[in-house]
Amino acid sequence: MPENQYEDPFEDRFAALLRDTGHSFRTDDPASLVGRGAVRGRRKQLLRRTAVLGGMTGVALVGVGVTLLLPSEAQDPRRTSAAAGPAATASPSAASPSPAAAFTGDDVLRSFKELLPQGTFSKEESRGSESFMPPPYAHVVFDDGKGAAALGLSLDRVEPGSEQARQRATCPDKALVTYDDCTTATLPDGSRLALFQGYEYADQRADTKRWYAELLTPEGHHVLLTEWNAPAEKGAPVSRPQPPLSVEQLKEVVTADVWRQVVDAMPERPRSSVTGEAPGAKVPGRTTAGTLTGLLPDGLTVIGEGGQEDGYAYLVVDDGKGGSLVQVNVQPGMSDVAGELFQGAEKLADGTLVTTRKSPGEKGAEGVVMWTADTLRPDGLRVVVSAFNTPAQHQDATRDAPALTLAQLRKIALSTEWDAGA
Repeated sequence: MPENQYEDPFEDRFAALLRDTGHSFRTDDPASLVGRGAVRGRRKQLLRRTAVLGGMTGVALVGVGVTLLLPSEAQDPRRTSAAAGPAATASPSAASPSPAAAFTGDDVLRSFKELLPQGTFSKEESRGSESFMPPPYAHVVFDDGKGAAALGLSLDRVEPGSEQARQRATCPDKALVTYDDCTTATLPDGSRLALFQGYEYADQRADTKRWYAELLTPEGHHVLLTEWNAPAEKGAPVSRPQPPLSVEQLKEVVTADVWRQVVDAMPERPRSSVTGEAPGAKVPGRTTAGTLTGLLPDGLTVIGEGGQEDGYAYLVVDDGKGGSLVQVNVQPGMSDVAGELFQGAEKLADGTLVTTRKSPGEKGAEGVVMWTADTLRPDGLRVVVSAFNTPAQHQDATRDAPALTLAQLRKIALSTEWDAGA
C-alpha cells in the first residue's frame, strides 16, 4: 500500500482498515479476517492475493468507535459509556440514544478521538452506522509527541453462537502468524477480549509493529482496534519503537460501552427468505476444515489444522515427504471480481471460471512456492485452494513442491461440497 493511503480509492482504504482480519483480512494475521469478507473493498484486497488469507486481523483487520459527544465544559468524555447520535444532547437523561439512532461518520470520528490520549491527529477517515456493509470505522494518524502512528477502529455485528463468533477475539495460530505476545480473557459480562502484539510482516522484513485489541460481546458486538508504530501500516518508515497505546489503553478503548450502541444502530443484515440465515451462512454442523479434509486425495495424513473465520481453513498434510500447508477460502457474492481476476480463465460448461497458477510464497520465506486453483461459480461463489512446500508460510521451504498437484487442487476447488456450505 502506498504511504499516502488516504488518497487511494475508498474501497482500498477500507480494506486496509479491516485487514486481519479477521481475522481477515490482514495480510499477516488471519484473525482479523476478518470479517469482513462481505465488504467488497476488503474482499478485493484479500482476493487479489494468491494466498487468499487474511486477518483477523485482522482484519484485518484490520476501526470504529463512538463516545458521548458532550460539550466542552462536560467532564472527561473518555470515561463515559454513552454515545451521541444526531439527536443526542448535553443532558444526562438524553445522553444515550435509542438503538435506532444513527451515528454519522463525524460522530464516530470525534468520539474515537475523545477516547485517545492527548495528541494531534491527521489523515482522518470515518464512516457512520448507516449500513452493515461497509460497517462503521474510524482511522487517524495520531501523534502524542513521540512519533506519528496509524490507528484504526472498526465495528461489526456477529451472530452469537455462530462459527464466526467462536473465531473472533482469539489468538492467531502461530503456524500462520509470528507474534511476540497474545492473551485472551473473558470479562465479567461474558465478553471475550484478545490483546495481540505482533508485526505487520510475518517475516519481519521491516520493523513495523502491529498491535490490536479485539472484543466480542455475548450479544455479538464486535470491536477491533489496531495500531502501528508508523504513520501507515505499509509503505511508511517506522516512526517510533512501539505503537502509542499500551495494551491496557487498547483494552480501555474497545471495552467502552458506546461501541455497543453504534453496533445496535446498524441495520440488520438481509437474511435468506428460504433459510433465514445471513448471506454466506454455513450449513449447521459443517466446518470448512472438515470439508477440506474430506476432499483430500488418498495418501495424505493431516498433522495440523485450523481456521480463523467462516469460509477459511488450513490443514498441514504429510505425504511421507514432510509437512505441506494447504488452505482454502470460500466466499459467496464475488461476481464483481470476475473481470479483474479471471481474465482469460477457462470457462466450464456450467459457466464456472477456473484458473491455476504457480507463484512464490507471500511471506518472504526462503524457497517457498504456492500452487493455487481459483474458481468462481456463476452464482458468485468463489473457492480458492492453495498448497505450499512448507508447513507454515513464514518458514523456509522444507520440500521441493507442495504435497498436492495443481490437478488435485483444481478438483478440490470445483467440488460441489462447497456449494452445499455456501
